[in-house]
Amino acid sequence: MSDIKKMYKTIMEDHFPGEMVIKFGDRTLIYKKKTWKIPDNKTGELIEKGLRYGENPGQEAALYELINGNLALGGCQFIEPGNGLVSSISEEDMIQAGKHPGKTNLTDLDNGLNILKFLMDKPAAAILKHNNPCGAAYGSSLADAYEKANMADRIAAFGGCLVVSRAMDKETAEMVSKNYLEVVAAPEFEEGTVPVLAKRKNLRIIRVTKINDLTKYRDFRFVDFKSLIDGGIIVQQSPVNKIRTNNDFLPAKTVYKEKEYVIERQPTEKEYSDMLFGWNIEQGITSNSVIYVKDGVTVGIGTGEQDRVGVAEIATFKAYTKYADALCFKKHGVPYKTFELEVKQGKRKEDSLAGIDEETKKNKGGLIGAIMVSDAFFPFRDGVDAGIKEGIAGIVNPGGSERDFESIVACNEADPKVTMVFTGQRAFRH
Repeated sequence: MSDIKKMYKTIMEDHFPGEMVIKFGDRTLIYKKKTWKIPDNKTGELIEKGLRYGENPGQEAALYELINGNLALGGCQFIEPGNGLVSSISEEDMIQAGKHPGKTNLTDLDNGLNILKFLMDKPAAAILKHNNPCGAAYGSSLADAYEKANMADRIAAFGGCLVVSRAMDKETAEMVSKNYLEVVAAPEFEEGTVPVLAKRKNLRIIRVTKINDLTKYRDFRFVDFKSLIDGGIIVQQSPVNKIRTNNDFLPAKTVYKEKEYVIERQPTEKEYSDMLFGWNIEQGITSNSVIYVKDGVTVGIGTGEQDRVGVAEIATFKAYTKYADALCFKKHGVPYKTFELEVKQGKRKEDSLAGIDEETKKNKGGLIGAIMVSDAFFPFRDGVDAGIKEGIAGIVNPGGSERDFESIVACNEADPKVTMVFTGQRAFRH
């Protein structure tokens, strides 16, 4: 067992070159490997090293920053040098290196920035794990945003990466320090916040000053590489989210066998607000995905499934599970599963657990009035029905299915009627 634990504490050797050059036809891009001089956790001695390891111990990895070259392909201008976010983190920005950053720490941070770039108009927080959000939220303050994002899924947030849209303040830092996270990133850390956070010595505390300029990255593209097991590479442009305002959504309507089907109830302003929020969060979620959002907070997140009705049902299950856990924690100060175990052990009253279950069921896991968001169209109405039976108020999806008319009928038949809009673009992410 000690050898297994040691595996996670090992800093891998790095045999990647210090510079990488990529040529696209007559275009040349030059990348420099990123290393930092970071104190060793045990000896305190400065060691110069890049990434701790890759996705798993035993996998060497390296981070490269674009330092020279300009790339334009197919009429698309890609990100140029000088716009680095994660790849340009310096030793000064790594306020506390913790256990030394690894690949997953930085890819979680990167996807947090990918989500937050659409949420910069208000205080916002996103907690990520395995490159997917556990919870994301707007707030009246940063502390409020963090509290909502954390309580959206306290279970998954354990050991996650927190990224926030405003400077870390002391109230938020005090709340964050009570939980176990791997990474905390902010545009700045106000006086007195770092000592509070640094009480957890393994926490990576990272300043990304360009978070303040994240909105400009909404329209930036990058070259996305996918390496195949035979050594081949698929190259694609990164996507651009074209939904920016209420007016960018399309009316949910279609024609089937010469009959027009139109959604009967239009969204309210509040519903539009959640539709925008949900579609923005969807940009950072692994496909197939369906999520539920309400009042600027994620309620249930379903990711990476092969069928759409299945992922809708998983998101529903998670909404119920997380709602019950949050309710239990607020009332009794312990997680739901701990409370459940203590009931079995006779340490707690069974009727208290039954009360939590009853309240969760009554409120349908917080899904009543929520917005359902899908990264692709619903091929059958069963996915839509899965949300409607939980009391959702509206649906966002790209549209374009041969059976869009069935989904529209399902919404119009619902009591009360459910509204729906199309985005006209898919948001797959693999």
